[in-house]
Amino acid sequence: MQLGVISDVHANRVALEAVLTDMPSVDELVCVGDVVGYNPWPAECVERVRDVCSAVVRGNHDRNVDSPARYRANRMAHAGLELASERLSTDQKEWVRSLPRSVDVDDGRLLVVHDHPEHVDRYVRPPDFTRMRPYLDEYDGLLLGHTHVQHQSTVDDRLVLNPGSVGQPRDGDPRAAYAVVDTDGDPPTADLHRVEYDVERVQAGVRAAGLPDRTADRLQRGE
Repeated sequence: MQLGVISDVHANRVALEAVLTDMPSVDELVCVGDVVGYNPWPAECVERVRDVCSAVVRGNHDRNVDSPARYRANRMAHAGLELASERLSTDQKEWVRSLPRSVDVDDGRLLVVHDHPEHVDRYVRPPDFTRMRPYLDEYDGLLLGHTHVQHQSTVDDRLVLNPGSVGQPRDGDPRAAYAVVDTDGDPPTADLHRVEYDVERVQAGVRAAGLPDRTADRLQRGE
């Protein structure tokens, strides 16, 4: 099976559409969380992800749509969550609340979780991928998000993958990121992809929505 993997869309509709247009034909598409937050199109991204993804897990921004004040110390995150709270419909909020923390896909071969398999909100950065081995006894692969850094590793013949961020890359490359996993391999293998999108259009949308200037500026730098 060819499995498209996206993560950390963060309400960036322009980047999401660029990724979906660029993505080769896949059998299923999964989202590794954080559909909302930071950028100006939370409702549109929720609807698009609901439409195209067969599995979606809950990210930390998704989890806090009803409680933006928890991110008050982070002006960009707080503003993005307040906007999401205002613009999501009741039905969309119910959908976001219903998202699971983790799911199994490909008949249980792959575990999908936004952050750390055990510790909520903990970042799993590339040097930490080898430490994921204890969580892979029952799986052939682990799909993670949260860091916005695209990376893959093979750990004892098991795939550990972060597809990178669609809507707010933080690895120095401003292009939207995604991955395609071939689950027929043993272990599964992944192709990492990047695609350019109209960053200036998103920056204009950020400013029109009254979101912080830094939310717009960082998109240009991939940070």
